[in-house]
Amino acid sequence: MSLIILLLGIVLLVLLITWARLNAFLSFIIVAILIALFNGMQVPAIAASLQKGIGDLLGSVVIILGLGAMLGKLVAESGAAQKIADGLMKAFGQKYLIWALVLTAFIIGIPLFYNVGFVLMVPLIITISAKYKLPAVYVGLPMLAALSVTHGYLPPHPSPLALVSQYHADLGLTMLYGFIVAIPAIVIAGPIFGSTLKQFKSQPLAAFAGKEIPEHELPGLFTSLFTAFLPVILIAVGTIIKLMALTPNVIVNTLIAISDPIFALTITIIVAIYTLGINRGKSVVAIMGSLTDAVKDIAMIILIIGGAGALKQVLTDTGISNQIAGILQGMQIHPLLAAWSIAAIIRVCLGSATVAGLTAAGIVAPLIAATGVNPNLMVLATGAGSLMFSHVNDPGFWLFKEYFNLSFKDTIKTWSIMETIVSVVGIIAVFILSYFI
Repeated sequence: MSLIILLLGIVLLVLLITWARLNAFLSFIIVAILIALFNGMQVPAIAASLQKGIGDLLGSVVIILGLGAMLGKLVAESGAAQKIADGLMKAFGQKYLIWALVLTAFIIGIPLFYNVGFVLMVPLIITISAKYKLPAVYVGLPMLAALSVTHGYLPPHPSPLALVSQYHADLGLTMLYGFIVAIPAIVIAGPIFGSTLKQFKSQPLAAFAGKEIPEHELPGLFTSLFTAFLPVILIAVGTIIKLMALTPNVIVNTLIAISDPIFALTITIIVAIYTLGINRGKSVVAIMGSLTDAVKDIAMIILIIGGAGALKQVLTDTGISNQIAGILQGMQIHPLLAAWSIAAIIRVCLGSATVAGLTAAGIVAPLIAATGVNPNLMVLATGAGSLMFSHVNDPGFWLFKEYFNLSFKDTIKTWSIMETIVSVVGIIAVFILSYFI
């Protein structure tokens, strides 16, 4: 009976978000309460479960999400992202234009949230498309494939970060494995698939071209790259030191300490405030205003993650999660495939990659303890599933359609297929990686 209640709850969640157009956070709370009530939980216990679920999940990710948004805002507004793009274009030349753009999007996509990266990349895509007389879809889709992969696979993006917490994974190792899985996903869904799209000759709307920051106002290339990549460098150094199992001393302990994501991002924000702000003549007041705006931009994302945490806790407290784990074990479905499949189904139904990943995590998390599967790979498998076949219920679908001025049919043939390739190649790469670690 509990599993039927869960199934009906997920159906209701889909209907509330897609048909009733209810806010995702409110939908999560409503469904969590109803599932708890129909499973016989008392009202005080339900309230405690919701509070614990939201508190446990947000307590571990909200600082990182906030700092990550601040860094992204500084990188975008300072022109550091534009400088990185210009520098890579000059380094690669026209012959390897697409590869330069993919690498640009991947680098920029690590600190920037997807929507910010998308809007930031479109003017560059339109400019390059016109300059080299190339179809905008052929130029742009490989870049957006890279942005999509960073959004679905790599912390500090909201879904992967929350999945690391839910699965009790190691953030540094997840990032390391994520880079490995990201390469084939980006290459196949980006340049390889993109090379078949030259026949799509749509003309992007001029209104979306945007304005470039003058060259003399941009930060230096080294400064831009160093600042954008500093948290990745700090976290990577700490992860490598842990894997090497060096004898503890002051230096080793310090490097491990500052590799903690909270410390790494805090250090990077302080550096960025100077390198991308004060050093370029911006006042502290103006910089702080940008950081405040950055946090406002992700407020709803934080609430949605909290709502997913509430649902996950209800599933745990009612015993539904353990029932599902037992059933999946009995069916002999590999945990990685289970995580990917459930996330993919919810993604196709709901459209939101973040909601799909977090909902799936609440269902399959008990499989980690029951089967001993690598939690870092579970993060990536769930992330890959959450990117499956974007279509009309995904805001990203409409962003791509409208910005690139495509028909509905052509958007399915390009954007939706690219997202599917990213998802399928991702889970294949995760399975291959699982044989080596």
